[in-house]
Amino acid sequence: MVEIADSVSPLSSPFDDLNQEIVRRLREDGRAAYDVIGQELGVSGGTVRNRVARMREAGMLRIVALVDPVAVDYETNAMLGVKTASGVAPGAVAERLDPNPAVVYVMWVSGRYDLLVEIVCDEEAEFASFLNEHIHGHSDIAHVEVMTRLGMFKNQFLLKRHVP
Repeated sequence: MVEIADSVSPLSSPFDDLNQEIVRRLREDGRAAYDVIGQELGVSGGTVRNRVARMREAGMLRIVALVDPVAVDYETNAMLGVKTASGVAPGAVAERLDPNPAVVYVMWVSGRYDLLVEIVCDEEAEFASFLNEHIHGHSDIAHVEVMTRLGMFKNQFLLKRHVP
């Protein structure tokens, strides 16, 4: 028998149709008024407020400010395909790279690489320095493929959350 914990409400589920619509609108404008969202969706502002509160309390939703890398026009944006050295867990390399502010995305993947790592730098020199200091010559990395951005067609990923 499968039981759902009392603290998990179907109203906080990200799979609920109304919640998906609320989140879709908050992605467009995280400061949108709940009353306006409610009018667009045919529900009250209080319903939207309650749904957002439930999703936040359940840890399913975070409303954050982010910098759009396309608008800021960073000089260098690259994806690194990283193959870890034999006997090295991808998580260990991810932990080593995580504190660096240039690293905005790290994903453990299957296939050709072990990790995909997105790097965003203000200048090409900063990018070259990152590669030299954190990638090349490190014994925990067997191979890296550097794929620099030529253009951006879509980017809706959040930038890395900085914890003080």
